[in-house]
Amino acid sequence: MPPLRRVATGPLHLLVDSTGLKLGGAGEWLIEKHGTSRRRTWRKLHIGVDADSGEIVAVAVTRKDIDDAAMAHALLDQIADPIASFTADGVYDQDQVSQAVAERHPDAAVIVPPRAGAVASASAAPTQRDRHLRMITARGRMAWQKASGYNLRAKVETSIGRYKRVIGDALRSRTDRTEATEVALAAAALNRMLAFGRSSYVRIA
Repeated sequence: MPPLRRVATGPLHLLVDSTGLKLGGAGEWLIEKHGTSRRRTWRKLHIGVDADSGEIVAVAVTRKDIDDAAMAHALLDQIADPIASFTADGVYDQDQVSQAVAERHPDAAVIVPPRAGAVASASAAPTQRDRHLRMITARGRMAWQKASGYNLRAKVETSIGRYKRVIGDALRSRTDRTEATEVALAAAALNRMLAFGRSSYVRIA
């Protein structure tokens, strides 16, 4: 899949999440028309968004049983720009995610909330995750979210909502290759729309 072009410049603050997309098309229409009870099939859309510009910078589509964290490599490999931070929810609290980021962008911050019951590593030098755990223990999770910038993750959820409102929540393709092409074209179209004009917000004292 060709990389999505990023218009914004400078280090990238990457926000990552996933969502489900139904498999649509004529077959699904017949199921609805005749009222059969066959369970619908769906795919998982993995998406990476630039926190500053709102641009979609990486996409992938997989079967529904693929773990989100396992797709960190594939999303990161689509991005040529330096990454300043990688932010995702607690599902991505796995060593493979930290390793994927560190291998490509050693100085990037990994902002992922440790799961409930998480314990510090046995490493002599505290890891980023260890520092997150310490702050959460000392100041609470809400304070950590604000201090770390984790609250920016809401922007990727907004992008997913925008994808489904504009493009829809179903795929029309029937093969892995055409599904990948479909979501890449959809992401490029959304980025093009975004480039036409963005909202400008001014704080009123």
